Amino acid sequence: MTEVGTTGSAAQRLDRDDPLAHTRDRFELPSGLIYLEGNSLGALPCGVKERVADVVTREWGHDLYASWNTAGWSDLPERVAAKIAPLVGADADEVIVADSTSVNLFNLLAAAVRARPDRRVVVVEPTTFPTDGYIAASVARTFDRELRWCDPEDPLAAVDADTAVVCLTHVDFRTGRKYDETAITAGVHAAGALMLWDLCHTTGAVPFDLHAIDADLAVGCSYKYLNGGSGAPAYSFVARRLHAQLDHPVTGWWGHAEPFAMQRDFTPRTGIGRLRVGTAPLLSLVALDTALDAFEGVDLALLRAKSLSLTGRFIDLVQAHTDLEVVTPLDPQRRGSQVSLRHPQAFGLVRALSARGVVGDFRTPDIARFGFAPLYVRHVDVDAAVEQLVAVLDGAEFARPEYAVRQSVT
Repeated sequence: MTEVGTTGSAAQRLDRDDPLAHTRDRFELPSGLIYLEGNSLGALPCGVKERVADVVTREWGHDLYASWNTAGWSDLPERVAAKIAPLVGADADEVIVADSTSVNLFNLLAAAVRARPDRRVVVVEPTTFPTDGYIAASVARTFDRELRWCDPEDPLAAVDADTAVVCLTHVDFRTGRKYDETAITAGVHAAGALMLWDLCHTTGAVPFDLHAIDADLAVGCSYKYLNGGSGAPAYSFVARRLHAQLDHPVTGWWGHAEPFAMQRDFTPRTGIGRLRVGTAPLLSLVALDTALDAFEGVDLALLRAKSLSLTGRFIDLVQAHTDLEVVTPLDPQRRGSQVSLRHPQAFGLVRALSARGVVGDFRTPDIARFGFAPLYVRHVDVDAAVEQLVAVLDGAEFARPEYAVRQSVT
């Protein structure tokens, strides 16, 4: 529709005045593609290919085992964690990069119930990302605790004197709804329980200050807005005040105080390093290390302002030019950096848009989801994406048989 296209000059002005416009040049983006799936897999940052190639050919290929010391492989999890810590309002010695989100979540939930031995309840909200529910249920079975599903709209109503830990996803993966982390953490603490935040859809797009809210525990992935690449290792946060009492079940030799002493009994490292388990996935870790340089010098307040500008513009245009239901909260204070639209043939809608060069993703049963990574998405991308969305709807392209075939990953 030409009505959408006429907004292009306004979008160009917004991009021209964007204080983060220069960060788009920190990424290798395919020409002609509007990439709105940064909330599922971030774009490739510049320098990552070269860094990984150097590790493979020189550090591994030539220097071999010596690189554990000469290239600093052994302490890379701590060095990468130090780059993530400022993005979540933590100190470097409170964050560690290791393993997957699932492993980290199990370890921290288990440590939390052990830290509250007189309490039996683990609280999780039922619409959370499935892994969180699966892991919480596993922890409840393993440690003979009760799993309690809370009302997503009022999680504190499920918290009482028997609650050991509450685990919530800060930004909902389907809808983009954002919890009030300050109020919820305070409410959980008032009940004497521990609070664990899943920041997978937060970190790198929505500022989060773990210190300001007196947070206890957190986990997050690094392949979404942190652009670490598929399979990149996750991170864990534990408040320094809890380090000494941290008793997690999955202990490995890299979490030992003296890993190369090869002692029979486990003596944990002091501090967050005890959460390291096995040998880090080196190639993924060095890719993430370089990818995080894309955030160098970025003001998180500006990052959030751009995120809200992009998502707000997308919502306004969708509402002005389509009849699609916007599932994501319209209140900017309640949404993350994604916009979810409801359509009965959402899968076909996403496939048809992809064929037109606009990449989003589908979440069952009827959600077309679009993630706006503020470091590289522009306002002109928003306008162009809505133009293509309108064309797909007007032509009923979502109903084409070839777009109904489900792929193994949606």
